Amino acid sequence: MTFTLNNRRKWIIGTGAALLLVATPSFALFGIGDIVFDPTSYASLVQQLTTLQMQYNMLKNNIEHFSLKQEWETELHALENVNVANMFGETAGMRIALNSNSPSASVTAWKTATITMNGGTQSYLSSQSLGSARISQLAMIETSDAVSPDCLTAVGQYRDARSTNATANNSLLTTQFDNTDSTNSEVQQLNLLNAAEAQKMAEMQSQGTLQTCIASQMMLANMERRNAAVEDLNTAVAVQQQRATNDASAANEGSTWDTYLP
Repeated sequence: MTFTLNNRRKWIIGTGAALLLVATPSFALFGIGDIVFDPTSYASLVQQLTTLQMQYNMLKNNIEHFSLKQEWETELHALENVNVANMFGETAGMRIALNSNSPSASVTAWKTATITMNGGTQSYLSSQSLGSARISQLAMIETSDAVSPDCLTAVGQYRDARSTNATANNSLLTTQFDNTDSTNSEVQQLNLLNAAEAQKMAEMQSQGTLQTCIASQMMLANMERRNAAVEDLNTAVAVQQQRATNDASAANEGSTWDTYLP
């Protein structure tokens, strides 16, 4: 009998050890088999609760509104209309061209304010060759007559658009600096950012037109300086040739005065 009890005890101990080796982290509470505590599931639950808490804090921060937005507010300076004097009609259309989107007024104002070539110019220039000083001057004048009215229109368009967009800009500015909950949700703030980016893009495009005008005017100025420099060089070459051909000494003064180019 003793032998049997010892064998049974050994068998129970061995079986228990084997069960411990393959047991999961779960175990019964208070000796009740149907209530099981799983440490792995508990750790996962804690992690999920922590994640939910972080998400809640993030959403809470996103819907909270700013209370001191006005410290970021800047002022949009309005452009005043240009009042151009017009004593004898010499600047007719210039005020309209500079303050509104009117290409026709720009063309009229430019023609009125610039010198008109006389009727004999065409016959005179017809005998000149391409690349000559006079034909180059004509090219610069014709290019200026094409570019400058566009620049007048660009300035007028910018001023006109600045005034037209003032209401939309002010409305966006007011909403951006609103401190109430009605305009401070995450979606509303993102919409405001998108609207601001759209207005920024429109402003950049308008300024791009003005920058194109500036580049065109710089090109004309460079053309004028380049032609003047070339004409100076050509004059220097002509003088050198005259001095080599005609003796400028005192004994030949009479001939020199008749043929020499200063």
